Amino acid sequence: MLVNIEGVVTEGFEPVREAFARNFEVLGDRGAAVAVYRDGRKVVDLWGGTKDADGTEPWAEDTVTIVRSATKGVAAAVPLLLHQRGLLDLDAPVASYWPEFKAGGKERTLVRHLLAHQAGVPALDRGLTTAQAADGVTGARAVAAQRAFWEPGTAHGYHAQTFSWLVSELVLRATGRTVGGILAEEMAEPLGLDFWIGLPESEAHRVGRVAPVEPPASAGVLRTRPRRNVSEAYADPESLTRRAFAAIDPQPDENDPVYQAAELPGSAGIGTARALARFYAATVGVVEDGARIFTPATTALAGTELASGPDRVLVVGTRFGPGYMLHGPASPLLSPASFGHPGRGGSLAFADPEAGIGFGYVTNAHAKSVTADPRAQALVRALRSCL
Repeated sequence: MLVNIEGVVTEGFEPVREAFARNFEVLGDRGAAVAVYRDGRKVVDLWGGTKDADGTEPWAEDTVTIVRSATKGVAAAVPLLLHQRGLLDLDAPVASYWPEFKAGGKERTLVRHLLAHQAGVPALDRGLTTAQAADGVTGARAVAAQRAFWEPGTAHGYHAQTFSWLVSELVLRATGRTVGGILAEEMAEPLGLDFWIGLPESEAHRVGRVAPVEPPASAGVLRTRPRRNVSEAYADPESLTRRAFAAIDPQPDENDPVYQAAELPGSAGIGTARALARFYAATVGVVEDGARIFTPATTALAGTELASGPDRVLVVGTRFGPGYMLHGPASPLLSPASFGHPGRGGSLAFADPEAGIGFGYVTNAHAKSVTADPRAQALVRALRSCL
């Protein structure tokens, strides 16, 4: 697919544009955008393809799309900001803020365990409907009542969907405010970010439709077979892997305006690549207008490893900080210093404090990748070659 690539790149970052164009030509992208900030200054801002994965209207400069689990990295900034202000203690029991959570063997769960996917509740005994998942009440009650699948803090496993209700309720109990509200008022508005957890109706016209896509025959790298144990875990309806991704059952329609308006900090963030790159740039330094999110101490905390090794859900080795996935074989970022989060199907956003980088890539063409989409990885390699 040959597309007209719009936007700009600063001299020296042309390889990112070349890789972005190749994603359409060879790797099957339909509509996408990529942006990079370096040392607080925008150096890449590109978009191309179609607004809808299965449509013909061009992707515009202000097109936004759902980014799935790349939402988690933005949402994680909220509890870290509260911690930075002394309003949330990462070493406190979750139950000290949320007493009902101590049920089911979870009384020793610490806030840091919850953020690092060590809380032991990646799945639910009974999945929630989309309406229940989005109502702001049922999900929190379900994870609070759920018996832990392992002793919290002793292992980790990706909380693909339950992360939404865990973080939402923790923040609500600590502050009386929602994750989406704090993001909008204290980060998105001051920084000028087109990113929402809970899309306002006034912005719904900007959202492009997402769709699953099969890789083109020319993109052999996308057809690489996963290890047998990984394939078996995703195929087995009784596995913790399948159950974690089925905590909302049946799978929600991500093009439904009701779902897009829900505050689900683990999966339903909507925005631009530009907003993601600028957000991450503001976690590691000062952006163009003098704004920033984290102090240096909180930046260091964001990239601190809290959990690593075999992931009981993803069935590969993963590394997590407090809400952030860290660089590793399962999710390569720019360098070992990077912290951020991929979105299942393609999107990726991260910061690299050593290189002063904020990176964001979004796509409406959802492939079968979970943590290391070849399109995103091609862009990361190109960016690395520019530094």
